[in-house]
Amino acid sequence: MVRFGFGLVGSAGAAALLLTALPGAALGQPAKAGNRVILVPHRAVYDLVLDDGKPAKNVEAARGRIAFDFTGDACEGYALSFRQVTQLTSSEGGPRTIDARTTSFEAGDGESYRFKTESSVAGAPAEIVDGTAKKSGAKGYDVKLTAPKAETHHEAGDALFPNAQMKAVIEAARAGQSTLNVRLYDGANSGKEVYDTLSVIGKRIEGPPAETPLKRPEFEKLARWPVTVSYFKVGSGEVTPTYTISFELYENGVTGMVRMDYGSFALRGTLTRLDLLPQQGCAK
Repeated sequence: MVRFGFGLVGSAGAAALLLTALPGAALGQPAKAGNRVILVPHRAVYDLVLDDGKPAKNVEAARGRIAFDFTGDACEGYALSFRQVTQLTSSEGGPRTIDARTTSFEAGDGESYRFKTESSVAGAPAEIVDGTAKKSGAKGYDVKLTAPKAETHHEAGDALFPNAQMKAVIEAARAGQSTLNVRLYDGANSGKEVYDTLSVIGKRIEGPPAETPLKRPEFEKLARWPVTVSYFKVGSGEVTPTYTISFELYENGVTGMVRMDYGSFALRGTLTRLDLLPQQGCAK
C-alpha cells in the first residue's frame, strides 16, 4: 500500500495507501523475499460517495474520485502521483470542491522521502507544502521544507515514512497480529506534523472479492484482512483520532472497500479500476 491517509478537509495533506507486490507478481500473486513485503507498480481509481451510515454535520451530499499512479521498484524506491477531488454540498454554503494532489518518492530502504502536496478549496489558490525528510544517524530525521516557506528542522524521535508504515501493517497481518502502533511522518498539512497511528487488523477474510476489478482468479487466492488505521497528531493530547481509514488489505498490498472518516462526515470509496503496471526487476 502507499498511505491511505488522504488529506481532504483544510489544507494540503494528501497521501496514499494502496500498494501491491513484485517481479513475478504482475498478475497479483504475493511476492516475498523471505517474508519481506515488496510492492508492485499499479494504477487505481476509486469513486467516492457520502457514507450514509454516519451522521454528517453540515454535509448533505458528497461525491468524488481518487486516482493515482504508483511506480518504481524495491531497490531504488517508489514514486506516487495522487489526486483526490471531492465535491461537498451543505445546506448553508451550497457545493464546494476540494482538490488535493500529492507527488512523492520514498527510497527503497525507507531512509529518505520527498513530497509535494497541493490543495485548493472552491477554486482558491492552492496551498503548497514541498520538502524532503531524511533519517539522520541512529535516531530521528531531518526535514527540509521549501514551501510554504524555506525552513529546516530535526525530529528527535523515530518515525516511519508512508511506504514503510504500510509494509509494517502487511507484515503484522501476515504474522496474525491484531494491532500495530507506529509513528508516521508523511509531510501532511504544514510539513511539520507527526502522527501516531493505530492499526486494528481483523481476521483473514474468506470468500470472493466484492469489487469488479478484483474479481480475478489471482486475487481470489490472496489472503486479505479488514484493517482500520487511526491517526493521532503527536503532542495534541487528543484521544479522538484526527482521521481514520478502513479498507480490505490484500497480501500483495492492493486495497478495496475503502471508508474514510473525517470526524464530521465519512466517505466510502469503491475501486472501479485497477491496472498492474510493468515493473523493473530488482536484485535486492
